[in-house]
Amino acid sequence: MKQVLEFEKPIVKLREEIEETKKKLTSKPSDKLAQQVADLERKLDVLQRDIHANLSPWQRVQISRHIARPYMLDYVKHICDEFVELHGDRHIGDDNAMPAGFATIGGQRVAILGHQKGRDTKENLLRNFGSAHPEGYRKALRLMRMAEKFGLPIVTLIDTPGAFPGIGAEERNIAEAIAFNLREMMTLRTPVIAIVIGEGGSGGALGIGIADKVLMMENAYYSVISPEGCAAILWKHREHAPEAASALKLSAQDLAKLGIIDGVIPEPLGGAHNDPAAAAAFLKDALLATLAELGGIPCATLLDQRYHKFRALGQFTQQ
Repeated sequence: MKQVLEFEKPIVKLREEIEETKKKLTSKPSDKLAQQVADLERKLDVLQRDIHANLSPWQRVQISRHIARPYMLDYVKHICDEFVELHGDRHIGDDNAMPAGFATIGGQRVAILGHQKGRDTKENLLRNFGSAHPEGYRKALRLMRMAEKFGLPIVTLIDTPGAFPGIGAEERNIAEAIAFNLREMMTLRTPVIAIVIGEGGSGGALGIGIADKVLMMENAYYSVISPEGCAAILWKHREHAPEAASALKLSAQDLAKLGIIDGVIPEPLGGAHNDPAAAAAFLKDALLATLAELGGIPCATLLDQRYHKFRALGQFTQQ
């Protein structure tokens, strides 16, 4: 069943009207019906542009969670010429919520890893709804160190509501796994690019988010807590999630203004779920441009810039 978001309903209704008119045109061709179809299509284009030019932060959160939105392995399929997945953290086991491997993108060899969600119950159980265990973060760091050893850039694709908070994950010390990644990624002697492709939730996102350049898809979000979690704390009810989303400044547009991220990757009209191939093309172009930019920076300069980039976060001037 196709997921339709509340604010998309006028668009869907108009599309249905266009389809009905086209059926009439096919059965009974006429200039009047042809003109009607053209008028409706122009009206649809204006409506789409108007709605998506004025999306609220909460509406962007909803788009970031859309069931048809491209996930990490969808982007890998579209942008990579080849991809070899590696498994296991060499301590406990593998984590299917954090695929990782080596790939070639536009002739550039890279290590690529990220969070992977599922689209049905079976796949979500396999991928743990995109919430990685400690093994996922340790596997990610193992591959990052391999990339550093062979002089390969690292690309991380972030899409998680948060790291898995279960008892088993706590017993295997997920907090330490994430904290260790934060420290080690800061010192990796190779370019690192992080891209938030959907949800960027809390430490689960940050565990693979320390990078020289942090980019976000236009309708992704990146936040210390989910809007629902924030609403439950501040307003004592999840129904206030829209207000929380606005207060958190979690959209790509707000975070770019605040200097938290380095760039916003555009999406096709209506969101990445409307045209995954076009969304992947936008991501690939931004990624290759960033790889070229970072490739010309000496390692010592790269490390210094990375350190100062994250030290500067949170600074503000009070008028």
